Amino acid sequence: MRVSVIRSAVLAVSVLGLMGSTALADGFKNCTKLDKASWKPAADAEAKAKAAGYEVRRSKVEGSCYEVYGVKEGKLYELFYSPEDLSLKKTIAK
Repeated sequence: MRVSVIRSAVLAVSVLGLMGSTALADGFKNCTKLDKASWKPAADAEAKAKAAGYEVRRSKVEGSCYEVYGVKEGKLYELFYSPEDLSLKKTIAK
């Protein structure tokens, strides 16, 4: 009986660990290999999102991407732009 309880606890911790790591992996981090000194300004990525119809809430650097949080038609989105050429690499609806 004691072995069964220990196995159940180990299994529960393993499953929770896997769930946590996949929950954190929803971002997109690889947009460019260009060094930061050559990046276009983050404000340009925000302007591009605004031009696409998003109400920009905030932005940040995520890995080698500009991550812009915006709202469109009442829904929150994460937009990942390459700082090299400001191309949209990925969009995630929240």
